[in-house]
Amino acid sequence: MSEVLEGRTAAGRGVRVRYSVDGIEEITDHPSAPDLLLLPGLVDIQLNGYGGLDVNDPSRPASELPDLVRALWGQGVTTVYPTIISADDATTTTLVKRAAAARATDPAAAYGVPGLHLEGPYISSAEGARGAHDPAVIRDPDPDEFDRWQAAADGTIAIMTLAPERQGAIDFTRHLAAHGVLPSVGHSLATAADVHGFAAAGGRLSTHLGNGLPAQIDRHHNPIWPQLAEDTLTAGLIADGHHLPADTFAALVRAKGPARCVLTSDAAALAGCAPGDYRTAVGGAVTVASDGSLRLQGTPYLAGSGASLLDCLRWATGPGGLPLETAVAMATTTPADLLGLHDRGRLEVGARADLVQVTSSPDGTLGDLVTVVVNGRLIALSNS
Repeated sequence: MSEVLEGRTAAGRGVRVRYSVDGIEEITDHPSAPDLLLLPGLVDIQLNGYGGLDVNDPSRPASELPDLVRALWGQGVTTVYPTIISADDATTTTLVKRAAAARATDPAAAYGVPGLHLEGPYISSAEGARGAHDPAVIRDPDPDEFDRWQAAADGTIAIMTLAPERQGAIDFTRHLAAHGVLPSVGHSLATAADVHGFAAAGGRLSTHLGNGLPAQIDRHHNPIWPQLAEDTLTAGLIADGHHLPADTFAALVRAKGPARCVLTSDAAALAGCAPGDYRTAVGGAVTVASDGSLRLQGTPYLAGSGASLLDCLRWATGPGGLPLETAVAMATTTPADLLGLHDRGRLEVGARADLVQVTSSPDGTLGDLVTVVVNGRLIALSNS
């Protein structure tokens, strides 16, 4: 049975969208559409948790991933790549097995989680570059170890963040690419030669470009410039207002080009939680500051983001920010295409019916989430 949703696209076109569980069936012009933005469901390729839910804590119940998927519906995120950070072999195996089991038994998890993102443990161990990752578990790439994780995950590991300068990393990048996994550079002090070698070996993404670095780096010889110059790499950018200052964010987008940029939240389990001090599986002692940032307690280092991807979209399109149409593509179509999900993240006939309605102010500022449709089904929003 078909349903109808009306609103204005990011480009300002008034439309009426007819959809069902089979996908978007028809899009017609509707000049008198309600003054609500009608957008594709958001696609977040880097997220560790949200609202107290944590994909990195092996002690959590089996329902953690399905609960997280449903919690993210309330933020307009309809597709997510849960991100498991550096851990020992046994912990990583447990976490990917648990995620695979959730996908196998829960339809929401199966649809909402097309794959997993492993961020480490094959990253830089240098202070600053490693961020909140535990230095005790960081190590050189091991293809056999990764293959065991992929088997435990039922083949669902889709993205792997690594540091190209580590011993064996370039060969490992070829191994990932040959097996359909998207290699991403991050938490790295790679030289220009390392970055270009990584791209030539099949690297395609930069994990949170501009972050995962020491506070002070060489002005010319640092990992940022070659990643910007390398056209084969798409830049992941955390647009939470804390990881990147507004001018830095704007400069990175202009240098890379919006078509080769994706917005990511890097949301941690404490995202959406009240200010205070907490203990988490990721980072240990973490402070949720009054400004919404998450920091390793007693340090200036960020411990993930306290924002959802919808929050990031709001910040990126704020006063002086990106055009709405540009930013929406960076949070929907571009990440979907990067991961081969060519029927998601778009308002097109034949695409999956993942849709969100959002209020907006006269100046174009994004407001509240009104409606979420996931795979053709209307979702009840408890906090709408």
